[in-house]
Amino acid sequence: MKIASKFYSVIILFLLMACGGESSTDGTPPPLVVAAPSAATLVFPADNTECNEGVISGTDETKSAVTFQWNESENTDSYEVNLRNINTNTSTKSNSTTNDATITIERGTPYEWFVVSKANGTNETASSTKAKFYNQGPGIENYAPFPAEAINPARGATIASAASVNLQWTASDIDDDIVGYTIFFGTETNPTTELGTTEESNLDAPITSGTTYYWLVITTDSQSNSSTSEIFEFAVE
Repeated sequence: MKIASKFYSVIILFLLMACGGESSTDGTPPPLVVAAPSAATLVFPADNTECNEGVISGTDETKSAVTFQWNESENTDSYEVNLRNINTNTSTKSNSTTNDATITIERGTPYEWFVVSKANGTNETASSTKAKFYNQGPGIENYAPFPAEAINPARGATIASAASVNLQWTASDIDDDIVGYTIFFGTETNPTTELGTTEESNLDAPITSGTTYYWLVITTDSQSNSSTSEIFEFAVE
């Protein structure tokens, strides 16, 4: 009987230890793991559109208040709205605990925006895709194209040595009337040598090993409106 009693006592002790899980020996529960937030989906203003819902307040007709909207993301406590004035390349940030934010911005101006999702208790974040739009301006019937963006070579890339490289870019216009591109290319940080003009979104450029090159794209539409891209850079092995 004593042997049986001792056997049952060992079994009970084993079960109690097993039920303890991952708790520490002093009884402190394990740290809480906070799930990382997911990325939000932008709703308004949509990509490559004209925003015409801004509200003008007061006597300053050069600005309007625009309500930015996005779909709520999972595991998220707050959002950070990142907004960049494409003309001046200046950026601002606004915080919100809901899925919208009203921000006063310049009229007749192109912008790019995206949203960062955040959660309390973790440093992990998630960024939405980016969208470009024009904030409607007084009397504007045709908008200039958005500045082109480099595709190949990627900004800051180092490419293999070759006799030439095919420069590639992407551009958009809410009026959908782009008629051509003028490319400036060279070894100067602010290239002033015209490589050529094309209706396509790519152009070959001669290159030399061990050299860093800079290039930019001027995009023109049917109304002679134009935009100048940022200066892109790449190196050749």
